[in-house]
Amino acid sequence: MPVAHLPGSKSLTARALFLAAAADGVTTLVRPLRSDDTEGFAEGLTRLGYRVGRTPDAWQIDGRPQGPAAKEADVYCRDGATTARFLPALAATGHGTYRFDASPQMRRRPLLPLTRALRDLGVDLRHEEAEGHHPLTVRAAGVAGGEVTLDAGQSSQYLTALLLLGPLTREGLRIRVTDLVSAPYVEITVAMMRAFGAEVTREGDVFVVPPGGYRATTYPIEPDASTASYFFAAAAVTPGGEVTVPGLGRGALQGDLGFVEVLRRMGADVTVGADATTVRGTGELRGLTVAMRDISDTMPTLAAIAPFATGPVRIEDVANTRVKECDRLEACAHNLRRLGVEVATGPDWIEIRPGTPPAPAEITSYGDHRVVMSFAVTGLRAPGISFDDPDCVRKTFPGFHRAFAEFAGRLTSGLED
Repeated sequence: MPVAHLPGSKSLTARALFLAAAADGVTTLVRPLRSDDTEGFAEGLTRLGYRVGRTPDAWQIDGRPQGPAAKEADVYCRDGATTARFLPALAATGHGTYRFDASPQMRRRPLLPLTRALRDLGVDLRHEEAEGHHPLTVRAAGVAGGEVTLDAGQSSQYLTALLLLGPLTREGLRIRVTDLVSAPYVEITVAMMRAFGAEVTREGDVFVVPPGGYRATTYPIEPDASTASYFFAAAAVTPGGEVTVPGLGRGALQGDLGFVEVLRRMGADVTVGADATTVRGTGELRGLTVAMRDISDTMPTLAAIAPFATGPVRIEDVANTRVKECDRLEACAHNLRRLGVEVATGPDWIEIRPGTPPAPAEITSYGDHRVVMSFAVTGLRAPGISFDDPDCVRKTFPGFHRAFAEFAGRLTSGLED
């Protein structure tokens, strides 16, 4: 049976880097993800004056509860949304002037709900060009805390940034949320804050974070559940195919492991154990209608295997996928149509109608790692698929193409055996 040993979670690595930098003492992160996004986050911490020591299997960070050591810094966030959204909040806890900029792709992504909330808390934050977008400058003098209202309907990362900030404020935070997308990511944040010694309580739509800071710890990083979705999907579309991903089981923090329940509904055989998950292809892939608001990063994975279902696949409540690295909903629709698949879309939904087998085509990546990795799964059943920018996977999984090709070979050889 193929076993997929996958890189660490991007979401967990980014949160752990923030928490380690803010904690009192030296934190060791075990098996963190090494990718363009996480390297960019670590580089940002270094520019802010934090010490980050890196070995192949562990990173050590000297925490500074009082905020960045640097009094001035210019931080380039690359394509990383977590870097671009979390680091300005961390910088606000210090005393100095900190400028943040990002790639053209990241500059297009929205930031305004978070920056409004930070300003409401008294943070001197100014956008240099388009309001609500990078570049921006924070003139930091610590954060008093208090009550703030946040619209988290575009991204749960806005709420995560404020939650992570809460214990570092003088008075703590009460965050009233008017909308929330990708709620499982917030649960990840709260669980990780607890591991670093901070508590969060929830009173309806209000999150309460007391002051008190964080304690350093040794923190192991789970495999990335969003990345695992491509390997689970590959097994599901391969009759008799099977894969086990160790490190992701019943105790996993990441909500995207819920993607296997979608595969189960479609006909795959799924076993979620204590510390591993196995998916087996049964030769049947049924159509379905599914709301993916809480696991929207796996929407492209489902769209990419939908052409092999026995009936239409309708994915609903995914409006937030339009403001990711690209408009993922339209990117999936465009590429499926290039493959000759019938597709319909609306403001927050996409419906894929299987019919003729996908034709050979070049996939337009839009610079989005998840578009490329998703349609690599389509390529298992549809020969002749290529990509205009295959290397954009370096954002989260630089070795993806080699690892996926080796895995696909083992899937196939297992069937031959």
